[in-house]
Amino acid sequence: MIPALMPTYNRADLAFVRGEGVWLYAADGRRFLDFGAGIATSSLGHNHPHLVAAITDQASRVMHVSNLYRVPEAERLAERLVAASFADSVFFCNSGAEANEAMVKMIRKTMAETGQPDRYRVICFEGAFHGRTLAMLAATGNAKYLAGFGPCVEGFDHVPFNDIEAVRRAIGPETAGIIVEPIQGEGGIRPARLEFLRALRDICDEHGLVLGMDEIQSGMGRTGRLFAHQWAGITPDVMSLAKGIAGGFPMGAVLAREWVAKHLTAGSHGTTFGGNPLACAAANAVLDVILAPGFLAGVERVADHLWNALSAVVEECPAIFEEVRGAGLMLGLKCRVPQAHVQQAWLEEGLLAVNAGENVVRLVPPLIVSAAECDQAVAMIRAACRRLASASAAAA
Repeated sequence: MIPALMPTYNRADLAFVRGEGVWLYAADGRRFLDFGAGIATSSLGHNHPHLVAAITDQASRVMHVSNLYRVPEAERLAERLVAASFADSVFFCNSGAEANEAMVKMIRKTMAETGQPDRYRVICFEGAFHGRTLAMLAATGNAKYLAGFGPCVEGFDHVPFNDIEAVRRAIGPETAGIIVEPIQGEGGIRPARLEFLRALRDICDEHGLVLGMDEIQSGMGRTGRLFAHQWAGITPDVMSLAKGIAGGFPMGAVLAREWVAKHLTAGSHGTTFGGNPLACAAANAVLDVILAPGFLAGVERVADHLWNALSAVVEECPAIFEEVRGAGLMLGLKCRVPQAHVQQAWLEEGLLAVNAGENVVRLVPPLIVSAAECDQAVAMIRAACRRLASASAAAA
């Protein structure tokens, strides 16, 4: 008999009743170090006082009014994001998939409104993940996710990641733009080479294409810069955000330059919940913390510390781990043994993490994590390695 809650996830038998900082507490009293952060979403950790206060205050006044009226909290958030980025205008929605849908619509509408309606195709990359809507499944291109959902939405071409010559070969008279993740999250914590991102910018300029960045997982400070593409010294034309933007409150956003944004006019796109006062209060509180002087530099320092510590573990446990990959606090350990065994061993030690593609276990802790807490996580990983080695010896 099917449960009341539809079984679309293989859920671990854990129920968390409260959190504090980087720790989660289960109903049975156990404490876990959270290096999954709700899949890179709880950017300020759990029960952050500033975020809680902002949400509580806004909820006590007004939570929702709809976009039929002005929303001062959304106007302020948009102005702050514009000031901190390449963008001239912002659209708010509810999730990463919605943000990516809006980004594709902006790319297509830009071409249509500039006299090029036949240009609608978007180049995407193998190993990408852009969401679960029908169009974003097509943009992702993963056969496993597409199975059973009928004809694939037309208009997406896939090429190997980090292969600029493959991109050049894929450009045709119907190409409108390119969408890329600066770091592929679900695909296995695979960073785009900085020279690859720069070359994509050059190609888009050369061919009159729109360059879109999917920063749903890599954005909002996760790499030590507000946005991961900033490490390459380039600016996209449009960018999607979600996950950490509101610290765990559901929210997405699309940031765009004027030449793209101006074509999404009144009535051409919309959302009921997107940019409501409560979501924007949460996102403004997150920005208060992330944009505070020294915060992102602190993320970078802690991330370097964690990278070095994980690199040492890889050297110590070559039978279990192959390499560390990623950037900032978006890291992964590529495993030589099944990732499910590694994740379970970590769980038994009290460490939460998230699996990704290519047999990688993902480490995406809250941005407030300290070096000492990273050391605790690494100690748990070492203990889990001993646990795995013992199990392997017993099986032999």
